[in-house]
Order: sequence, then structure tokens, then C-alpha cells
Amino acid sequence: MSRQPRTQNVTTDAGEARITWVPASAPRRVLAVSHGAGGGIEARDLKALAAALPGHGVTVALVEQPWRVAGKKVAPAPKTLDTGWRGLWPVLAAPGLPVIAGGRSAGARVACRTATELGAAAVLALSFPLHPPGKPEKSRADELLGTGVPTLVVQGGNDPFGKPGEFPPGSYTLAEVPHGDHGFAVPKRSGLTEEQAMGILTEAVTGWLMSLG
Repeated sequence: MSRQPRTQNVTTDAGEARITWVPASAPRRVLAVSHGAGGGIEARDLKALAAALPGHGVTVALVEQPWRVAGKKVAPAPKTLDTGWRGLWPVLAAPGLPVIAGGRSAGARVACRTATELGAAAVLALSFPLHPPGKPEKSRADELLGTGVPTLVVQGGNDPFGKPGEFPPGSYTLAEVPHGDHGFAVPKRSGLTEEQAMGILTEAVTGWLMSLG
């Protein structure tokens, strides 16, 4: 049985952040995941991971960046997001377990940019925004290719920020949620339910985490 979630506020140089811990009963690692630039930890993929992973020995730390905790509607510059994440890291690492840095969209970029510096064991990039919609020439592939640690990208098959086939070759692993958009929503005509789509996502992440040893 997993224990009940608990929240913890953390002061960073970017302001007050918040961690919602969803603990495993016998944790072997911590997955720290942050939200995107336009939403919070209520995103369907983050909720699905928080429900599924503690049963596999993974404590999930849902990270809310200071701008969200302050009630703002628009994310600050990437440099400020990185500052907030850095300030949280000592708390995330405090249990003494390997920490996988993760996030969705803008949060995935933060995890990629800071992984080596902070000593992350691996990176989970959900809906990595490879480029702005309609602007493939403005690629952010260098952030993904530069993590320096084992990396899993989970991408919706119809993500306007970068479909799976657009991603460059690299040492990372790529898993696809068929028909999914940037938030992993799937259209009814796809024949997939949201529950099935989230099952594909959580199975991919669980299998990858277990492969890390």
C-alpha cells in the first residue's frame, strides 16, 4: 500500500515552489516531474503517472513552479524556470534515492537542460516541444540531445510541437501515444479512449524506469 500524498513548499531564488509527494511504500527511485507553460500538475499524463508508478517502487514528486504557486497565468523565461528547478533539487534528492528529472512540455525542456549539472539519474521528457507549432526550423533538439543521461521521450502521434517522425536520431528512447496531441488527448475517431492512451503512456514509462536497473 502506498502512503497518502503530501505537499511541501520550497523556497527558491525564483520564488516559492511546491512539491506534491506521491510516495511508494518501498521506494527505489524518485521521479520528479513538472508541468508545462500553460497548465499545472493536474495534466492527464502527470496524474496518470502519479497513480501508476508508486506501485512499482517509484515515488512521484509533482513539482509546481513558483509562477504557478503564485497564481500567475503565464510562465516566465526559461532561465527563471531553470532557477526554480535548481532550487528544488536538494529537496528532491534528500531521500537519498536516484532522482529522474522529468516534466511535460516546458518542464521537459527544463529537465533536459539541467540534468547533467544537477546529477539526475535520467530524464523523462513528456510532450517535448521540439519546435513551435508550424516552425520546424526553430528546433530545440540540442536540449534533448544534450542531456548526458538516459532519456525517454513520450510524444503524441499528432503533437503540433513535434510529431515522433520529426525527431532527430539520438541516444534517447522515443515512445509514441498514437493520435495524441500535445496534452495526449486523443480524438474519438482514433478508436482509443483516454484511459487506453494513458495506459500506453504509463506502460512505456514504467518499462523504461524498470530497465534503468
